[in-house]
Amino acid sequence: MRTFQTLNKAALDNIAGIFYVSVEPETENSSMVALKQEGGYIVISVSHGPIEIALRPRLQELTRVLARLKPVEGLQTTRQVGTGEAYLSLGLSVDGTLLLRPTIVADATGHLTFNLAMTDEVRAKLYEWLAVTPEP
Repeated sequence: MRTFQTLNKAALDNIAGIFYVSVEPETENSSMVALKQEGGYIVISVSHGPIEIALRPRLQELTRVLARLKPVEGLQTTRQVGTGEAYLSLGLSVDGTLLLRPTIVADATGHLTFNLAMTDEVRAKLYEWLAVTPEP
């Protein structure tokens, strides 16, 4: 079974243009997500201690997928952004929690994935920062 770490703190560094999502209070076992818009792309860094996954999907594709996300009973993630080798799986829970699974695929025998969940409040701040308007 997958174990998701819940991220419940959002902070924006206006000078650097980086949106940070983390756990409050921080511990040794806390993960962090940092996002930065770069032209038509969004740079996503997901770290846990010294381990990091870095993704760079198209910004327009990410915002379109986020706007169209709907909760689906029985499924954790319903959409993907990226390629077959490096992607971000996304899902929305009934309570508004955004599920994120950034993944790097090694080959047909394995992959490295973070299982993260953003609270509804943090998700709302992320949507505001990205100018995402959920579709009805």
